[in-house]
Amino acid sequence: MYLPWNASRRRRREAEQARQERLEMVAARSRGGVTRRDLVRWGLLTAAGSVVLRNGLSPFAPSAYADGSIPTGVPRSPVPPGLEFTQALPRLQVLSPVPVSALSPTPTERANTAPRTVNPPGPVEGRPPGPDWAHQRFQEFFPSVAYDIHTRPATGVRFHPALPVQQANRVWAFNGTFPPKLIRARYGEPILMRNHNDLPVDAAANAGFGRNEVSTHLHNGHTPAESDGFTGAFFFPGEFYDYHWVNVLAGHDTINTGATDPRAGGPDNGTGIVRVAGDWRETMSSLWFHDHRFSFTSQNVYKGLAATLNLYSALDRGNEALADGVNLRLPSGTALGFGNLDYDVNLVFGDKALDRDGQLVFDIFDTNGFLGDVMVVNGAYKPFLEVERRKYRFRLLNGGPARFYKFALSDSSPFQQIGNDGNLMARPVQLTQLDELGVAERYDIVVDFSRYPVGTKLWLVNLAEHEDGRRVARDLSVAQALSGGSSDPGVGKILEFRVARDPAQPDRSQVPAALIPLPDRVATVRQRDFVFGDQGNDRDPWTINGLTADPNRISALPRPGTAEIWRLHNDGGDWDHPIHIHFEECQTIARSGGLPATEAGARKDVWRLHPDGSVTVFLQFREFFGMYMEHCHNTTHEDHAMLLRWELDKGPQPLPTPMPTPSGVTFIDPKVVQGA
Repeated sequence: MYLPWNASRRRRREAEQARQERLEMVAARSRGGVTRRDLVRWGLLTAAGSVVLRNGLSPFAPSAYADGSIPTGVPRSPVPPGLEFTQALPRLQVLSPVPVSALSPTPTERANTAPRTVNPPGPVEGRPPGPDWAHQRFQEFFPSVAYDIHTRPATGVRFHPALPVQQANRVWAFNGTFPPKLIRARYGEPILMRNHNDLPVDAAANAGFGRNEVSTHLHNGHTPAESDGFTGAFFFPGEFYDYHWVNVLAGHDTINTGATDPRAGGPDNGTGIVRVAGDWRETMSSLWFHDHRFSFTSQNVYKGLAATLNLYSALDRGNEALADGVNLRLPSGTALGFGNLDYDVNLVFGDKALDRDGQLVFDIFDTNGFLGDVMVVNGAYKPFLEVERRKYRFRLLNGGPARFYKFALSDSSPFQQIGNDGNLMARPVQLTQLDELGVAERYDIVVDFSRYPVGTKLWLVNLAEHEDGRRVARDLSVAQALSGGSSDPGVGKILEFRVARDPAQPDRSQVPAALIPLPDRVATVRQRDFVFGDQGNDRDPWTINGLTADPNRISALPRPGTAEIWRLHNDGGDWDHPIHIHFEECQTIARSGGLPATEAGARKDVWRLHPDGSVTVFLQFREFFGMYMEHCHNTTHEDHAMLLRWELDKGPQPLPTPMPTPSGVTFIDPKVVQGA
């Protein structure tokens, strides 16, 4: 996709001119100023919807200055050489909770439909009104704390001190600041997360991409549907939306109902445990939340609307010194009763692209999967992290939009994987290379730096080489990735570790041989098959069971209180889809080609569907109701129609579909797929 570093000046001029013309069309399309009819009239789309590979407008069209086998390519981002590993890794900004009583207006069980005081006229809250979207079990899980968050344009953002400040509306962020945010949550402490949409009222004020309407998904909380961030329940500038994140264990209503098991709980304000009902084997740890606006998820998340949430528990206390027989004592620190972050480090990986002025750009016409060439960690271009000679826990998150990663240490030394997606595994697995990390997947690893002398430098290296956004073209060896010979700018060193000193205090952490076993599987009532393919059109090519996305169509209606087997199939050989199922953590039963130990002993919520591959998972439906989703988490695939709605209904009739407008939400009757 990107021009080689030694491309001729003429090729670079051609590619730069093509990019500028394409970005003008991208901006016009994102603002509604260019219609599909315009694109057909200009010869850029066929009447059937296929993109014309026209020289100068597609990086995959043949170059005018070479034979027909060489694509035009995209200019590389203007990053001067020598900036790698010259800035410190920014640690995520920890958000502070406020009392629920500090919120004004006071949170309500049903959506607050009082009129807002800003234009345009409409309700103060964008949550759909009425009983179907009321907070479930609100009094039972009444919020203990609140987070008052504002989604707004970010100011002063630089990906490196030597790179330009990003212009207005190039970057959007929670609270309008970088680095990304981190919430320290805990079981037994329900949260009210109020998200204010403070983005520009004018949809055209988006710097060329992104949508000013948002929906926030807690990935993958065991969350009531009205607070899950349904893609069609977005809200508008001037409104807020109250999300009720209950922080309860799955199985709350059927397992350990008396809350007597000390392994099921969360940390108190000291060194004790607040016991909760539910299955302790369903404990989660590493979550994140991000925008989920229908058809615009990739753009909004790429602009910065993503954050993390560490969910602390009786087992995973975030205090390595607490030796009570329950706490696993994973690397973290000791100063706080829970949630120490000294040696517990969140790492959010992403790839960005910059125009000739160093400003963030995105190509909404690329339906394969947009790839950047500026590799960032926690929003910073190739940073370094000083570490002590001891064990560290790293929570790795692929923040998208389309790139896969495969990580190893530069000296090929071993480390331990302890978590897969939001969950600790049954037991740690020692590796020298991680499996590929798809978009939205999370791997928790422990690296022991005590084996290195002070002054050592080593790097986290990406081995996964892309040619386009469909899939990894090949996985390289560490030596190949470090050689500099790859045509993919995302290959090679991503993060530098500097072994700076001996630990100030003894390392009291451990990695036990046993972590969290898998829950028991109950009898299932049905098997469903979901086939992920490309039977759509060029604008929306991606399909599930032959259908493109429609939030008003229900594709599955499992019965509450039951369990099912879902089989996920990839019907093509040219792409890899990271598939995400909302609401329930699943057990992976089988994978074509064999089930690796890191999946066999883990609960997951994202699965990479390799070319022509399949995955079989077990899942249950408990505690809450409403509309949820299943989709590809290559967010460009998701936005171009690889998404479906499934639903858990209390009564005999499906829920009406919300239709948001700035002046309020109306409803229409949904369509139901035969046999759902």
